[in-house]
Amino acid sequence: MADAEAVDLGRSFVARTGVVRRQSKTVEAVRGVSFAIEKGELFGLLGPNGAGKTTTIKMLATLLLPTSGTARVLGHDVADDPRAVRRNIGYVFGGDRGLYDRLSAFDNMRFFAELYAIPARVQRQRIGQLMEMVGLQGREDQRVEGFSRGMRQRLHIARGLLHDPSLIFLDEPSIGIDPVGARELRAMIGNLKAAGKTVLLTTHYMFEADEMCDRIAVIANGAIVAEGRPQQLKEAASTGRILEIETFGVSTPEIERVRALTGVMSVGVENREPLQVLTIAADHDANITQAVLAQLTATRVGGVSWREPTLEDVYVELVTAS
Repeated sequence: MADAEAVDLGRSFVARTGVVRRQSKTVEAVRGVSFAIEKGELFGLLGPNGAGKTTTIKMLATLLLPTSGTARVLGHDVADDPRAVRRNIGYVFGGDRGLYDRLSAFDNMRFFAELYAIPARVQRQRIGQLMEMVGLQGREDQRVEGFSRGMRQRLHIARGLLHDPSLIFLDEPSIGIDPVGARELRAMIGNLKAAGKTVLLTTHYMFEADEMCDRIAVIANGAIVAEGRPQQLKEAASTGRILEIETFGVSTPEIERVRALTGVMSVGVENREPLQVLTIAADHDANITQAVLAQLTATRVGGVSWREPTLEDVYVELVTAS
């Protein structure tokens, strides 16, 4: 049996607009979402802002009631038996919410330990183990108001693990963290999976999802548009191969001429000061390098290289087509 399962899960709400003439309309934040997360799996839920990721997690974590469909977590229905679900899950979200700035890290942990009904005789030992695991050993007595974003996020994770949950929801845990801290956080998440925990991760960093997730579901406009292992998603992309050309001041007419070539599927321009990178998606068997370069008559060209589609390419293709 899967540790978490959603079947045609939906959530709608009534939005009211206008000042003089108030109007109401029903908004479907999540529309018929279905997926299953197996025991010990690190499952990624990817999507743009407003796609329904956090709403889906909140329904699985019993913070929102579904308006349609069903969801079961660790064998318990989220609507019928929410207390049993809450006893066995941890919820970690990105940002500064959820901690008390004027309390020390230890006092924050002790407060939540009391909420989780962890016996007093084991609290100190459990808190010490978790603070060491997240790299905050020696910082227990410092006020949280002096913590960096990365340190706060580590404390969030320690808090979410206090009651030793079987399933952990990580909602954009690395948002706003510096590269060193984000790398340490990814290693920490990998350790959770190695310890047998089931993890549902949301993130906007595609390389992060590609590196860590066993399987990924992409959600757009409240519905799942693709699901599979990262490599499966990349292989199923219609993008083909990607030709990247470094240019200096490529013109609009040149871009249009490249876009009109046989075998070219799409053309984009990314600014990477002081140059631009012309990104051309082409059919797998298309050999268009010389034809493309022949169109760039008024542009100085730098490096030219081919590469396979990344998870980010696939993600952009999926969410823009929805």
